[in-house]
Amino acid sequence: MDMKQRLQDMLAGGQDNALLRFSLGELLAKEGEHAAAAEHLGEAVALDPDYSAAWKLYGKALLDSGQVEPAIDALEHGITVAEARGDNQAAREMQVFLRRAAKQGGSRDTADAP
Repeated sequence: MDMKQRLQDMLAGGQDNALLRFSLGELLAKEGEHAAAAEHLGEAVALDPDYSAAWKLYGKALLDSGQVEPAIDALEHGITVAEARGDNQAAREMQVFLRRAAKQGGSRDTADAP
């Protein structure tokens, strides 16, 4: 049984926490299943709103699945979380994704994003 299946079995068995959702979302994103990854990563940040790494992957998964406006929302929120936690590397990476979202047609002006 591969890791993705083990994580899905844990989730189906009633275990649910931010790390499990993050891990499953990360695996799905690596497999190119961006929409499914975004669902799990969205749950990860709902379970732990201060999880800056999850916000980063959530925003990227949304962007990679073509959900530009939700990606912008997630990335903007994630940058705020990361900066508050002192996670400057994650904040910088999310700023790059935010600029990419603007180029993909986000309706908001993110060119001057933090």
